[in-house]
Amino acid sequence: MNVTVYQTNPKLLDLNHNIEHVLEKIKEGRENGASLMVFPELALTGYFVGHRYHEAALRLDSEEIRAVAAATRGTAAVVGFIEESPSMNFYNSALVAVDGALLFAYRKLNLPNYGVFEERKFFSPGKQVPVFKLNEFTVSVLICNDLWHPSLPYLGVCQKADIFVTVFNSSQGSMGTEFSNIESWGIINKFYSRIFGIYNVCANRVGEERHEDRRRFPGEPGGPESTAACPDANPPYRFWGGSEIINPFGQPIVRAALYDEDAISAQLSRDLLRRKKILLPYLRNDDPYFTHRELQRILYD
Repeated sequence: MNVTVYQTNPKLLDLNHNIEHVLEKIKEGRENGASLMVFPELALTGYFVGHRYHEAALRLDSEEIRAVAAATRGTAAVVGFIEESPSMNFYNSALVAVDGALLFAYRKLNLPNYGVFEERKFFSPGKQVPVFKLNEFTVSVLICNDLWHPSLPYLGVCQKADIFVTVFNSSQGSMGTEFSNIESWGIINKFYSRIFGIYNVCANRVGEERHEDRRRFPGEPGGPESTAACPDANPPYRFWGGSEIINPFGQPIVRAALYDEDAISAQLSRDLLRRKKILLPYLRNDDPYFTHRELQRILYD
């Protein structure tokens, strides 16, 4: 199965521009023989949406989402966006569309709310880790911080996932200077492929955005007055890209450019999944019922 990752540079809160760009890339990927196309987290909105998150939200029955789903006839796509539910909750979601039909929207479960991250202020967490079938592969979608909580990838593997689709928005400096985001994501992406014996299709974005700290007020350090006097007080965060597709042995098949828009493709093989399970059967004796029993004991006994 041919998989293509589009490493895009969405314009913040510009739905029309971003949707048109995604539609163009879906058409391009289908014409190039892609069976599955993957776009980054919040590819339709940009990341630092702040208090304007609701302006860029889309319901699953919206004209825009129907257009993206319809564009996947003959192929499939995973696209990050802000979802508004019928009950007016808002989610950091990834739509999953196959052959012109919307299957579901995966809703990010672990919402960061520290440092420059404010997702839990605006978004509700998801409730499930669903999977879907595509060309004899079972696919699990995860969004950014979900990968930093190993229980969630494990739930995908418990449903016999062969492929992780990992979409994220990672920028330089957003987690401080003590460690490198590029290095950390490289370790995480390879770890899950190697331990679980799955393909990991990883899509990050590129471009720059500024985080507006609305909690500061005039006269405070870093508030509007001091920011005007010192433009560098609110420097942009630079998303580094580096999307990659990793094989079941934890080896990168292909990597995208750093800091520039790019497209990468790889052919995924069930035979390689089989060889990994024969040579390194890490999960052969895994017992999710044991995990369930231990969680029951830890939580309730």
